[in-house]
Amino acid sequence: MYKILIVEDEDIIREGLRYLLDWTDLDCVVVGEAANGVEGLQQISKLNPDIILLDVNMPLKNGIDMLAECKTRDLFTTIILSGYDDFNYAKRAMQFSVNEYLLKPVDPRELKEAIKRAITSVDTKKQYHIMKQSIQTPDKVNVLNVDVWNKWNDKSKHVQQMIAYIQEHYHEKISIHDLVDELGMGTTYLNKKFKEATSYTFNDFLNRYRIQKAIERIKTGEDKITMIAIDVGFSNYRYFIDVFKKYTEFLPSDFTAYFGDKD
Repeated sequence: MYKILIVEDEDIIREGLRYLLDWTDLDCVVVGEAANGVEGLQQISKLNPDIILLDVNMPLKNGIDMLAECKTRDLFTTIILSGYDDFNYAKRAMQFSVNEYLLKPVDPRELKEAIKRAITSVDTKKQYHIMKQSIQTPDKVNVLNVDVWNKWNDKSKHVQQMIAYIQEHYHEKISIHDLVDELGMGTTYLNKKFKEATSYTFNDFLNRYRIQKAIERIKTGEDKITMIAIDVGFSNYRYFIDVFKKYTEFLPSDFTAYFGDKD
């Protein structure tokens, strides 16, 4: 069942919300209450709710400030309940992924429909969170598909020569144009054959190979990242960072911290 937390400073409204709907019919259960934003933060940490019915105007800490301070707000869906038809409140609330904004007194039918939409939002957030949790850690990053290495030997001689060239000269400023005269073939033909054989473009393969080499160096912890970037062929450090993050979804410093902690 979906866990509901009510954060509302007026006792009579909190009690009314508990019995306003048949929560079990919506596959929901009210797991807790809070009378202000301070208590709300405590209850969120304790109960891990799926949906929060949140008043805006409360003592000690209002609803918007509570959301601003909540580090886990991406894991639940919020329905704002307010007696103030105030655009500024609504605008601020939208900054914190608020699902709905309802005016008091709350219409049971409107709340029921809002809850249904919130449940859909919760399901989406949970799926995203699961996916995010399953993302690889630095020790599992595989920038260059190993299958490529298993099959390129069976491809054309030109592809073999292009990969060998990358392996030998990756630390230099190179491009596919450097191979035109050497192989006696045009760039269009070479690009096509390379993509067919490896599934990568020449530049994509080159950058992946460079990043793979950078990772190997970072794991040793023997050199500074700025030096590694230059050694693997990136004269522009900012560009190196961008390419590294593109292929690994991490920053080089994440690898440094991760493998440093393993030592």
